[in-house]
Amino acid sequence: MRKNINVTEGIFPMPVLMIATYNEDGSVDVMNAAWGTMFERDQVILNLTETHKTVKNIKERKAFTVSIADSKHVKEADYFGVVSGNNTPNKFEKSGLTTTKSENVDAPIINEFPLCLECEFIEYNDCGVLGKVVNTTADESVMDEDKVDISKVSAIAFDPYTHGYYKVEERVGNAFKDGLELK
Repeated sequence: MRKNINVTEGIFPMPVLMIATYNEDGSVDVMNAAWGTMFERDQVILNLTETHKTVKNIKERKAFTVSIADSKHVKEADYFGVVSGNNTPNKFEKSGLTTTKSENVDAPIINEFPLCLECEFIEYNDCGVLGKVVNTTADESVMDEDKVDISKVSAIAFDPYTHGYYKVEERVGNAFKDGLELK
């Protein structure tokens, strides 16, 4: 039997994305965003309102990075979502994390998060921020030869029903292969 429940962000798990930019003074700004995904193979879409300090920075700098949050840094990732850069200018410093300037875009790479998409700003529209991925980096600790091993990333996902974070680790099947058994 099925039960009707409250309408919420029902497509889950939602990614926990760290969107990083530089402020006007060159300091680092990071926000936590669960409302984002790939738009095309080399484009990301982030459903963010213009009230975010990060969106203002993206528009001014024409660049941003998107890092995949991991379970080792859940406290820091959550902090970036509960504290606004509009009210706390030194928000990133308080996290204790570190950055490296991207060689490809005018935005910081957060060193502690294992995967990072470096993006050029394309436009802001009714859906939010659209960006072109110009480079992707992965920490060697999450690689098997030349491929990312998702089980090593220990990415976290947001559950909108319970407001919990969950690890994404275990492989349960093979895409584009397992379903062929039903042909």
